[in-house]
Amino acid sequence: MKLYSTNNKNLRISFKEAVFNSMPQDKGLYMPVEIPQLDPDFIKNIEQYSLPEIAYKVASALLRDEIPDEDLKALIEDAINFEAPALKLDEDTYVLELFHGPSLAFKDFGARFMSRVMAYFLKDGEQLLDVLVATSGDTGGAVALGFLGVPNTRVTILYPEGKVSPIQELQLTTNGQNIRAIEVKGTFDDCQALVKQAFADEELNAKFRLTSANSINISRLIPQTFYYFNTFAQLKKQGFDEVIFSVPSGNFGNIGAGLLAYKLGLPVKKFIAATNINDTVPRFLESGIYETKPSTQTYSNAMDVGAPSNWIRIMDLFNQDVEALKKVVTSYRFNDEETLAGIIDIDVKFDYVACPHTAIAYLAIEKYRKEKPEDKSAAVFLSTAHACKFPDIFPSDIAAKIEIPEQVKALESKSHHADKLGVDFEGFKNYLLSRVN
Repeated sequence: MKLYSTNNKNLRISFKEAVFNSMPQDKGLYMPVEIPQLDPDFIKNIEQYSLPEIAYKVASALLRDEIPDEDLKALIEDAINFEAPALKLDEDTYVLELFHGPSLAFKDFGARFMSRVMAYFLKDGEQLLDVLVATSGDTGGAVALGFLGVPNTRVTILYPEGKVSPIQELQLTTNGQNIRAIEVKGTFDDCQALVKQAFADEELNAKFRLTSANSINISRLIPQTFYYFNTFAQLKKQGFDEVIFSVPSGNFGNIGAGLLAYKLGLPVKKFIAATNINDTVPRFLESGIYETKPSTQTYSNAMDVGAPSNWIRIMDLFNQDVEALKKVVTSYRFNDEETLAGIIDIDVKFDYVACPHTAIAYLAIEKYRKEKPEDKSAAVFLSTAHACKFPDIFPSDIAAKIEIPEQVKALESKSHHADKLGVDFEGFKNYLLSRVN
């Protein structure tokens, strides 16, 4: 698997190099030079395969020349050791539960796969690997648990002050060992900017072996394709051949993975990018003008992104052809009032408790169906996090239905610590330089 930069299509590097470098020096993102087409017989008979088997088939098509088959199979079986069920809510509506991993969020797919890949490539005696990650909520917890105790690695998580839920903050700040958390007095976009500046800084790159665990890292994107294929397998068992995915979208890595799956040969009729009022992409698809703006805090905090990094990957997948993209992708935005109404509607109709991100994906399906009543495809909205992470969002009667997992209860008894920084890069740089060892 060779990769290029979205800012330099002549560049050629290996998957291993892309994983550890995370981001090209030209500030583009890595993309595969070739996207292979999966065997049509595999797609035709996909319902016969388990999630780990599907994951191996997809990963091996991309990575066979990078990781030997048996090693890749073992790596996947270790990383993807939890389920992703598509639950039927009515005749043609399904919710895809992606929160059954250790951090209770869909980010476990990417973080666990990435940590295993990095551990596989790391050699004894090599320089310590410093993993920098910005989080708006769930990424940090997944990365922390994915890398906790992994030898020769150190993880630094930046999160915005007052803009993650209490449980999310505990998942970031209670790990210790090789995991440290920084509370930034700013937004997620500020955190992400600090991480990107660090990768472009010559002095930091001379002192540290830096990489990222954000969705800008290609090894995060690949495993997220697995659950799109696996969902199609589940729907085929139910007699469906056409599917629409509604994806809660913030940094656009999740839907980016879905579109990569589509380019690999997954037959998807439509992707819906469902956002909150941080609506850079819906505005672009409406106006043709791509204009970022500072992020605004909402109930769906993991989607509070004003400058989504992965959008350049999506445009690259479609060769910058906006009209071709719009045939596959549509996008809707919803505010907090609508989000809460969606949570209540799902509870009333289906007796199902959905987190605010999930509710936005559901609302997008409902809006799409009103606009396209003739489309009878199976509609799947992605549930990206367990509802227990957002206790203050729900009306009391719905909150009472939420079952608190044991791993969350255990967090409350742990000691926690976070360093505090502002949004200036020099402060962050000095923080890193003062902690070389």
